[in-house]
Amino acid sequence: MPNPPRPRAAALTAAVLLLSCALAGCGGDSQDEDLSAQELSWKDCPAPSRAEGGGDPPSPLPGGAEWQCATLKAPLDWAKPKGDTIDLALIRAKASGAEDRRIGSLVFNFGGPGGSGVTTLPAFGADYATLRTRYDLVSFDPRGVGRSAPVECLNAPQLDYWFEQDWTPDDLAERTALMANTKEFNAACEENSQKMLPHVRTTDAARDMDLMRQVLGDDKLYYFGISYGTELGGVYAHLFPKRVGRAVFDAVVDPTQSSEQGSLGQAEGFQLALDNFAEDCTSKPEDCPVGDTVQDVKDRIAKLLADLDRKPIPGIGQRPLTQTAATNGIAQSLYSKDFWEYLVEGLEQAYDGDGRILMLLSDSMNGRSENGEYSNITAANIAINCADDRPRYTATDVERRLPAFRAASPLFGDFMAWSMVSCTDWAVAGAADRPDVNAAGSAPILVVGNTGDPATPYEGARKMVEALGTGVGVELTYKGQGHGAYGSKNRCVQAAVDGYLLNGKVPAAGTVCS
Repeated sequence: MPNPPRPRAAALTAAVLLLSCALAGCGGDSQDEDLSAQELSWKDCPAPSRAEGGGDPPSPLPGGAEWQCATLKAPLDWAKPKGDTIDLALIRAKASGAEDRRIGSLVFNFGGPGGSGVTTLPAFGADYATLRTRYDLVSFDPRGVGRSAPVECLNAPQLDYWFEQDWTPDDLAERTALMANTKEFNAACEENSQKMLPHVRTTDAARDMDLMRQVLGDDKLYYFGISYGTELGGVYAHLFPKRVGRAVFDAVVDPTQSSEQGSLGQAEGFQLALDNFAEDCTSKPEDCPVGDTVQDVKDRIAKLLADLDRKPIPGIGQRPLTQTAATNGIAQSLYSKDFWEYLVEGLEQAYDGDGRILMLLSDSMNGRSENGEYSNITAANIAINCADDRPRYTATDVERRLPAFRAASPLFGDFMAWSMVSCTDWAVAGAADRPDVNAAGSAPILVVGNTGDPATPYEGARKMVEALGTGVGVELTYKGQGHGAYGSKNRCVQAAVDGYLLNGKVPAAGTVCS
């Protein structure tokens, strides 16, 4: 899920804290040089670190272009720019076109928060081949993520337990256990990553991007933000409106919502996506194997989850498919229409007592690799959200709001409501109720909303346009399914985005693609 199953942990000693900070580079030597004048040393990329998700070094792009990696030094604390530094991991593929046609570097953030751009950009690099004709494609692990001074909380066995726990408590004992686990997790994050926790706010990452812009040699920031990356881009535009070049926001976070409103909106969004999945399955000429009608599909899923709450079924190895894991796997499959076939197969298996496919989908959401290790996406996700968001919710707050969440989504409502306790007892105060993205004076920003988006509901695009200020945001609507629009390969969307980023052609406000 976008928040519910996101880990908590056990405490370690202060000596281990110091060691982990040293290894992560979260407290480097103080420096006197101008960091904007540093030169990047681009080299062949190593295999992804455990915190980035592990695996093999990135494969060359079609045509043989190699990925290159570098490390950027940034202040640990932007309030003390001459103080300790951290290392930020970067990746790039150089522009494929003629040098005299090159515009600059196009910086990507793929969302989360907590996602590794160093591993994500190569996975989708071929999709941006047209943009690479005039840009170096660049992404990075934001501070606290992957190889960039990663926040660490639980180890792998602890995370296995964390993701199996019941995120929809039905009684006092289950509620008490959930709150105790949350408190333990938060204490472990403080113990293991104390020095980083105050410095992973979105405003910090935005300042990192402006340093990156300077070191990459660009007068303006050319940017492609997806999901949370749209919030990061909006915060950048607010802080540095005159330094925005051409920017695209896709799968847009609503910057006007509180964290509670955002969770409620996601409950509605995932319910809409599930409804669309059921409609698609039951409208085909062949029989839908997971239900005869839209309501039948949803009723059977609801029964499966209720049964799993009482008694999990075999999953993978010694890990059972719990209600939490199944819900997580279903949510993961709703991020893209391409995954719907896996959801059908996973549900069919689960109805027969086999939870493997839904467990694999859940593992994918949680950053668990086949060898049992986890990336740090969960720890980073919680750390960044809790550093950004001021509200702190108690169990009583959640129970008071449950009726509204259940009305928004009978299947996902409880999970999204209880996710709000993630920041309870967090060591660092949240920065604000909402991000400030007003960017008066910025160049136009193309804001792309998808009507079927589960994780960032469509309405957020209009809200972002309004919040950016008059004459800045330009809205484009995609009538489609899944999280985001450009990645759907819809020709209308891609033509509009490519036309703006490559040639500066701003599409007419209100353009609709279907």
